[in-house]
Amino acid sequence: MKLTVLVDNNTLIDRYFFAEPGLSFLLEDSGTRVLFDTGYSDIFLKNARKMGLSLLDLDYLALSHGHLDHSWGLEPLIRLFMEAGIERLPGRSPILVAHPLAFESKKIEGIGEIGSLFTPKKLSEHFRLQLSSTPFWLSERLVFLGEIPGNFAFEAGAAVGYVKDSEGNKIPDLLRDDTALVYRAEAGLVIITGCSHSGICNITEYAKEVCGDSRVLDIVGGFHLLEPSEERMSGTLEYLKKLDPECLHACHCTDLNSKIELSKVCRLKEVGVGLQLEYF
Repeated sequence: MKLTVLVDNNTLIDRYFFAEPGLSFLLEDSGTRVLFDTGYSDIFLKNARKMGLSLLDLDYLALSHGHLDHSWGLEPLIRLFMEAGIERLPGRSPILVAHPLAFESKKIEGIGEIGSLFTPKKLSEHFRLQLSSTPFWLSERLVFLGEIPGNFAFEAGAAVGYVKDSEGNKIPDLLRDDTALVYRAEAGLVIITGCSHSGICNITEYAKEVCGDSRVLDIVGGFHLLEPSEERMSGTLEYLKKLDPECLHACHCTDLNSKIELSKVCRLKEVGVGLQLEYF
């Protein structure tokens, strides 16, 4: 399986791509092509074009959760498919895989909308929808996890803004839609995350359960360690030290101090737009 970083907060040195606070990966596994998240804008399309990668023949579009830095690229992606149709270019509409709550309107007081710009009904006019809170296999070795159980008290999620219930009441948004992908490589699991609002340790434990494998080769993506509490940081470090993955590719929503701490217990590697990783 090949993983290409199309969007991250950073680019690799001497690689002339665009970056933004967001995330988008292209996964290619034995003929199955999956776009994981779309970032905030259209730069995932610009970067893919610079790399010579077409996004017109995707099998799946998988979303980690509904926040703007992972889903607002949906609009330029829809335009891409529409314009390709006008020009009669070969391509196909992918199946959109997400948690059923990923397209709720999510808001923060004083800021406004930070969630999806599209409803499932509108998206169904452009994609075939597969909304699932349970694991869904994208290929023989690649799985969308669905809703992540909470096993670790130190990762109890703090609300990010609010959603509204059917009566219009504001409910703190605990990001139940936050999920991840897992690839079953020969040497162990590769866990691919968006933001890890549900907790990187919770995600990893569930990945091991779903895949029936306790070996973790790599974790790639956001760890949601932004000025974490001492309890969360120490709990995460203790867990990862025992887990002993071959390496970590922490990026996006992982701050510098957290990366420094992670590097003390694991082999931490650099991430940026243009990075390509291969797993067998």
